[in-house]
Amino acid sequence: MGYQTLRQCIDDLDRAGHLVRIEEPIDANLEAAEIHRRVFAARGPALYFSRVLNCPFPMVSNLFGTRERMQFLFRDTLATVRRLVELKTDPSAALRRPWRSLAALRGALAMRPKQVSRGPIVAHRTSVDSLPKLRCWPGDGGAFITLPLVYSEHPDHPGPHRSNLGMYRVQLSGGQYRPNEEVGLHYQLHRGIGVHHAAALRRGEPLRVNVFVGGAPAMAVAAVMPLPEGLSELAFAGVLSGRRVPLVRRGGELPLYAEADFCLTGWIDPVRLLPEGPFGDHLGYYAQVHDFPVLHVDAVTHRPDPIWPFTVVGRPPQEDTLFGEFIHDLTGPVIPTVLPGVRAVHAVDEAGVHPLLLAIGSERYVPYQPLRRPQELLTQANAILGQGQLSLAKYLLLVAEQDAPHLDVQDIAAFLKHLLARIDWRRDLHFQTRTTIDTLDYSGGALNEGSKVVWVAVGPPLRELPHEIPTDLSLGGAPFSAPRLALPGVLVLAGPPYADRGGDLRSWANSLPLDHP
Repeated sequence: MGYQTLRQCIDDLDRAGHLVRIEEPIDANLEAAEIHRRVFAARGPALYFSRVLNCPFPMVSNLFGTRERMQFLFRDTLATVRRLVELKTDPSAALRRPWRSLAALRGALAMRPKQVSRGPIVAHRTSVDSLPKLRCWPGDGGAFITLPLVYSEHPDHPGPHRSNLGMYRVQLSGGQYRPNEEVGLHYQLHRGIGVHHAAALRRGEPLRVNVFVGGAPAMAVAAVMPLPEGLSELAFAGVLSGRRVPLVRRGGELPLYAEADFCLTGWIDPVRLLPEGPFGDHLGYYAQVHDFPVLHVDAVTHRPDPIWPFTVVGRPPQEDTLFGEFIHDLTGPVIPTVLPGVRAVHAVDEAGVHPLLLAIGSERYVPYQPLRRPQELLTQANAILGQGQLSLAKYLLLVAEQDAPHLDVQDIAAFLKHLLARIDWRRDLHFQTRTTIDTLDYSGGALNEGSKVVWVAVGPPLRELPHEIPTDLSLGGAPFSAPRLALPGVLVLAGPPYADRGGDLRSWANSLPLDHP
């Protein structure tokens, strides 16, 4: 029934041929990440680095690097998770198929964490500067933890049931942090830890935080799951691992995840902020230096014979692409129950996951009239942009199910052709300006500032999309060349090296004949 420890997982992957052990000395500064990137691109195995230069601890990466390996890791519990999702989406299934539901309910017993008197995580102590100094890109501002499990509890409602386990970036070195005393904690807007931090600030007290590294792979998946506020990630991790999550509680301190490989115990200063970054991120550029909370480290502990897991973040596709696909497989059926009228949502990985969403909704407001303009779709668009991590989107493209009942939101080309044939450019673009946006988005005027745009399309086609470039197309002397049709109705041009050429492009576009709305 699932894995209890990271080492159990690694040994199992090794026996099944899903892991390669690298015995040569490897530098955690850039070299390990470059090896990981090349192996991931080749759809290769997980990597165990047994000898890390200037570090006593081995490292492992690419654990989640292929869809097949993700399925292998959770092969014992995926059926149970899907049955629980089935009960969420269709409670009557418990009556129609009680034998399946009983199995799901037995699995749900693992949702409740269990308290233990002691655990491996308290066996040994070390220091921050003894941990692997992983740098993935040359411009990174220091060493980072890339698979951290950041645990906090609500100050007004302490206990695991109101806890948050999130994967928030942790900077171990560089910048202005006091060595071995402070690390940087970067969390974006809309994150669960922010609710706890706000409560601690209101109470005028520091927020206690534990940063776990390692443990059962289900913990990493749980930390990135878009769970509803109030539902503990520990509960989901228990179901996915098939085991109740063991917690060691000592006095009035935060509980420690007993089977973690490492733990940084500390507290966030109510007033102290320090510059964090830069960091090469999943949008394909460096997240720049900004002030973020500081975690004062009281202690660093580890289990006997620990292993340091890591991943590499960067321009998609990367290993976090597989996290996204896995999460979509699990949560896709729940979308209609959370967002009424919305049939499916697809976060496009090539855009960095968050920025671009494709969605299929419905138009039921006036069923006695033909579909002439978006109505319910606009209501659904606002609901999507107000829902958890979906609210980080910059572009939301939304169409009506009634126009194409068999349209697959995962088929990006078919979706775009359907939308472009129907959209009325004078009416169907809806902008939200000067709004909060993804912390990693630098298109606005300041941090957490920016805009969103919704494209909606409904009704019969307004135009026939061209399948070839017109022979009389003229670029009019603009600094663009090599026109190419990427999709019917989508023209791609080669432009000059990056510069502010918006005026040139606008002038050329205005010169084109517009026969359709």
